Amino acid sequence: MYKRQYQLVNLSQGEGYSKTYKALNPAGKVPALADDELVMTESAAIINYLGDKYGNAPLMPTPGSAKRATHDQWACFAIAELEQPLWTIGKHKFALPKERRVGDIFDTASWEFQKALKLLSIGLGDNDYILGNDFSAVDILLGHTLFWAISFKQPIEQENITAYLSRIKDRPARINAIKKEEQALNSLSE
Repeated sequence: MYKRQYQLVNLSQGEGYSKTYKALNPAGKVPALADDELVMTESAAIINYLGDKYGNAPLMPTPGSAKRATHDQWACFAIAELEQPLWTIGKHKFALPKERRVGDIFDTASWEFQKALKLLSIGLGDNDYILGNDFSAVDILLGHTLFWAISFKQPIEQENITAYLSRIKDRPARINAIKKEEQALNSLSE
């Protein structure tokens, strides 16, 4: 049985490839979730599982509802369309062995990301969050992906998306999660 607690996996120090972590996630990537005997490794699935088990509306729409279908649609979009070009950039910058990296892929990946941003902007419209004016679990996934884009220096020029990111950035739970990660990283340097 696993304890329910946050554990930093310092990928830059190779911890994703430790024997202990690979027992949770053989791919050596984050995230991984251990909840009692259940181990999960995919972001969208983790968000849906946690939302169904511990959340309630509006954080997690009711299974079988139109709002839940839209939630799941945007979760799939986040992984398949929005994150995919960013992961392509990441793989060819640092994740793949140097002999497998293709520098010419960056322009195409950036172009794909911009296409996905346009679709997200249309879907978001004038809403505060992707499903309307209430924050939901899929906003965590979309927001995290957009913050990843910023760290990869991808331009985000759509005003509704920059306002959306500002709302997500200032959420108390996100601020607490960032502090927890910073404390864990700081404890490594002490």
